Amino acid sequence: MTIPDFTSRHAIDPLAAAAMGTDELRHNFHIGGLFASDRVNLTYTHYDRMVIGGAMPVEAELTLEAIKPMGTKTFLERRELIAVNIGGPGRAVVSGKSHVLGPRDMIYVGMGSDVVFSSDDRSKPAKFYLLSAPAHRTYRTALLTIAGAKRLDLGSLETSNERSIFQFTNGIETCQLVVGMTELKEGSVWNTMPAHIHDRRMEVYLYFDLPEPARVFHFLGEPSETRHIVMANEEAVLSPVWSIHSGCGTSSYAFIWAMAGDNVDYTDADPVPMETLR
Repeated sequence: MTIPDFTSRHAIDPLAAAAMGTDELRHNFHIGGLFASDRVNLTYTHYDRMVIGGAMPVEAELTLEAIKPMGTKTFLERRELIAVNIGGPGRAVVSGKSHVLGPRDMIYVGMGSDVVFSSDDRSKPAKFYLLSAPAHRTYRTALLTIAGAKRLDLGSLETSNERSIFQFTNGIETCQLVVGMTELKEGSVWNTMPAHIHDRRMEVYLYFDLPEPARVFHFLGEPSETRHIVMANEEAVLSPVWSIHSGCGTSSYAFIWAMAGDNVDYTDADPVPMETLR
């Protein structure tokens, strides 16, 4: 049995966030150290009870175990899960059935299942990015390759935001998880600008495919009171329902975005006019 390492994050209101300095912002919203050899690292948040984590099996298989804040015997006793592989080829064994996940493939696992992760090649281990939210019913396990995801090509080089959006959960039944990936084209650096908010759903970003020493400046906060957090490769950042979530990198990159809350409508967002940002 592999006992996960975990931390907890309490919900922060916009007035408190506006008064925070760099260290406080990072302590409350930044998530680092997701991927460590033969470990499962989890962050339990009080934003819609979303759990964010990483599992990197190298020498051993990793079983997804419950943590104390859940108050359950098993991880998925009352939850659903999406795992996205951002590393080398690997496998997720769901209640005894093995599923092969190549780079950027994802798997949805319904309530009541058990999950074991492994890598096909320890020299190029899989890196499973984990996202979990409470569930009210069981939906079937579904594997989706990156080639099978719904793809939207948006933006332009003129506005430095030419990108491809992959909607992972389009066509897959979930209770409340909505997950996708955005890949910026070479020469583009902006994501999700013009910005938006959605009071119905929290969101979390994972930035990856970011070479050293490149960084992404992730913007958060109320539209009239913005702040930023500097993000390195394979780091995540929480976005409360009152906050914008946008970023600009010093090179091109990719990111996985995930939401949980009242609905699973990709288009449910409240645009923020550029002239109101401060």
